[in-house]
Amino acid sequence: MSELGEFLKAKRAAITPEEVGLPAIGNPRRVSGLRREEVAQLAAVSVDHYTRLEQGRVTSASDNVLTGIAAALRLTDDERAYLQLIARPQAERRTGRPPSRVAAPVHDLLAALPHTPALVLGPRTDILAWNTAATALFLDFADLRPEHRNLVRLLFLEPRIRDLYQDWEAVAAEAVARLRMDAVHASGDRRLAALVGELYVQDDDFRRWWGGHGVRAASAGRKRFSHPLAGPIELDWQAMNLNATPDQTLVTYTAPSGTPSHDALRFLTAWTNKPSASSTDEPERIQS
Repeated sequence: MSELGEFLKAKRAAITPEEVGLPAIGNPRRVSGLRREEVAQLAAVSVDHYTRLEQGRVTSASDNVLTGIAAALRLTDDERAYLQLIARPQAERRTGRPPSRVAAPVHDLLAALPHTPALVLGPRTDILAWNTAATALFLDFADLRPEHRNLVRLLFLEPRIRDLYQDWEAVAAEAVARLRMDAVHASGDRRLAALVGELYVQDDDFRRWWGGHGVRAASAGRKRFSHPLAGPIELDWQAMNLNATPDQTLVTYTAPSGTPSHDALRFLTAWTNKPSASSTDEPERIQS
């Protein structure tokens, strides 16, 4: 089944007839959620056309059809955007090329943020560079094998990172949803496929969330940490694209001035005095 078909099936299974104003009558339902006929009725498309889309026999659809299906399945804005992407096989896709090197001015920027944990992420959330404050908040990424420096992988398979979050399940589920959104741009990326395969085999939660086809394109939010040295900290994170290198993203973690979290972050970053690992070339050697 195509990604389009799997996505439609997963979203159809997540909605009950009552949620969309349909009566749940008759014999016991053989499927969870809505039937294909019910989605087609709500979307004002033919049952045959919708069935062919879900079965992968048709891999594209008009804007009107997609709009109707999105409304019928009550998709979020991010899910609507994702639906448009996977229903457009001719759209440009990013290949599995190696990420570009982190530029010297970006390393300088990281070093100039002594109290702001910051990471440079490449495709698939590979960690390409970081500053000293980031090692204080998370761990020293230089101690990890280069192929293991991946934010989503660490979230599931590194106990020190897993235990760091007060609400790990919410953070991890959102990370999976963002990874799936990113994956639509990376058709044929073998490292991404290997990452998903590894996590799918090793972690039940990842397997469940990946199978649910959740998608999200959030670029900011708030995370709650239980840090072993600084205690509870709430930090606002932002993801900013680097225009000179479109395959790289700068992620920063801050706290409002005057708050306990701001004071805790200042204490934590002042405690760590080692040179920034981002000043070396090693974080850049992530190969595809």
